[in-house]
Amino acid sequence: MLERIPRYLVPFHPKRVPHRFTDVLVIGGGLAGLRAALAVKSDQSVMVITKGSLRQSNSNYAQGGIAGVLDPEDRFEDHIADTLTVGGQLCDPAVVEMVVREAPTRIGELVQWGTHFDQESGGLALGREGGHSHHRIVHALGDATGKEVMRAVIDRACALPNVETWEHAFTLDLLTHDGRCRGALVWSAEQGQVLVWAKQTILCTGGTGQIYRETTNPEVATGDGLAIAYRAGAELRDMEFMQFHPTVLYIAGSSRSLITEAMRGEGARLVDRDGYRFMADYDPHGELAPRDVVSRAIVTQMERTRHPSVYLDLTHLDPAAVRARFPGIASTCAEFGLDITRDWIPVRPGAHYMVGGVTVDIEGRTTLPGLWAAGEVTSSGLHGANRLASNSLLEGLVYGAHAGESASREAVEVDDDFHALPLVNPALEEGTEPLDLADIRNSLKSLVWRSAGVRRCREHLVEAAENIDRWCGYVLARQFADTSGWELQNMLTVARIIIAAALAREETRGVHFRTDFPEQDDVHWKRRIAFRRDG
Repeated sequence: MLERIPRYLVPFHPKRVPHRFTDVLVIGGGLAGLRAALAVKSDQSVMVITKGSLRQSNSNYAQGGIAGVLDPEDRFEDHIADTLTVGGQLCDPAVVEMVVREAPTRIGELVQWGTHFDQESGGLALGREGGHSHHRIVHALGDATGKEVMRAVIDRACALPNVETWEHAFTLDLLTHDGRCRGALVWSAEQGQVLVWAKQTILCTGGTGQIYRETTNPEVATGDGLAIAYRAGAELRDMEFMQFHPTVLYIAGSSRSLITEAMRGEGARLVDRDGYRFMADYDPHGELAPRDVVSRAIVTQMERTRHPSVYLDLTHLDPAAVRARFPGIASTCAEFGLDITRDWIPVRPGAHYMVGGVTVDIEGRTTLPGLWAAGEVTSSGLHGANRLASNSLLEGLVYGAHAGESASREAVEVDDDFHALPLVNPALEEGTEPLDLADIRNSLKSLVWRSAGVRRCREHLVEAAENIDRWCGYVLARQFADTSGWELQNMLTVARIIIAAALAREETRGVHFRTDFPEQDDVHWKRRIAFRRDG
């Protein structure tokens, strides 16, 4: 089915739509995208296109913080070792070392740009999260680090005269010609279709958590960047590795809000419905075990107790300190009648972070010339088979800077004869039978959650592949006219690749847990699985 995915989603003709030109096009307005825009030379034009508003990215909702060696008693070698250990022996050691060693510089840039990180004893307050051997997580506003970081970065980017931001614009596809990326086909309600021609393009569209029924991701995270890169011929890698956050608020009627790992770092306990503190039964690190371990333990404990959640217990901690450290979570829980200093918080795992993505090298270069990528949309080699907590915003900062600098440098080398190209995609005959897109979307999300969630097995993955192939057969064959159709097509494309990757990897490694292959198999599977549209 993957080979039958159409090249472009919609019909277009260069004589019937407006054209825009820019030196560097950045698709995605999260931390990685804006950091890339800030790295472009001031005499070059930059267009930042984002699907929602600049404040709707996954970056904005990040609670925990940014990892970095800032304590004199901490060491780069320890942060590197922690990252490699959690990554299930699939990390690229050179990438890990580069990112870890750049962390203090990148965090320092944020401070210079006006980010107000939380302070303690006259310096930066440093927290600790699962998998880390030291307190090294900088955070802001208690549990709203992403919000504060994005405020500062958005203010800086919007103040630059060479950076234009275009919000509420949906990137339909990358434009390619003679084996190179030439820009993108974009749609907005105000202008309709627009062909944006760019000397270099940087993809920073974030993750794909919305293909799962249970997720911490905002509504915009439908895997669009992964799908458009795949249709354009770029390589995707490590797509079986979706990280599940173990503690997602589970209350009927509420959004699946993330309950930051920093809570466990501050001493919160995980208990089951009977009040039993169970994590010591699964890992000697208890609540501070890596996320994949905690997620599987919670699922198992829910089954044992026949209960739809477990609970975070903070009742033994100082109430004033809890409210000061986690004001956002306290406010959210209060709306549902929960006082986090007195009541247990019901939690269960949810899809959180896409470890795999578009293959990039150490500078953010993809396998498609003219296309760069940074942040969650990529597979850089930093995370391996499982991401260490608070390395994600760090990766966005480091790779955003690298991709922006490299794309800016190569844009200078593009021939001065920079012009539109006669790319055309014809219209297809419209289907006559109406489709209930919301029904297909909900069915897809439930299916992926059941078959490629915290636990996987061949039987359920094969069933999922057959169902998704059936849906793809009639959904991908259509050309829709609005975002509901385009998002569903992207979600089906990405889900099918995830299922194929999860089926192929017949072992358990990192966040990928096969109940029918429960052991890690370094002999056969200490390697990467990659996909390209051309096979």
